[in-house]
Amino acid sequence: MDHMVTWSELPVNDMERAMKFYKDILNVEFKREDMSGYDYAMFATDEDLVSGALVAGEGYSPSAQGTVIYLNGGDDISEPLSKITKLGNQVVVPKTAIQDGAGGYFAQFIDSEGNRVGLYSKQ
Repeated sequence: MDHMVTWSELPVNDMERAMKFYKDILNVEFKREDMSGYDYAMFATDEDLVSGALVAGEGYSPSAQGTVIYLNGGDDISEPLSKITKLGNQVVVPKTAIQDGAGGYFAQFIDSEGNRVGLYSKQ
């Protein structure tokens, strides 16, 4: 098994707003598709990398409770955290060192849809 996690989905209510939010904070691109009546905006990645999507449709409800998905925060999560704050969203766990920084850094925030999401970086 190459990866324990193979796919992740973040529920959204307003796809355009959510795509703009993630593009603004992480400079990501999306591939948007309708899959059996569900609106998917897949994070564009290299073919062999684990990825995920923003998803809107019946049964998908944003939540700050439950499982937290950690996204790649780039070289240093301080940059996207600053953008999150400037957009008026809440950082609920500030940049925190893992093993005094030897294991990298993580943080959590509330996205444009009300999901609690994490960021990870090596710096």
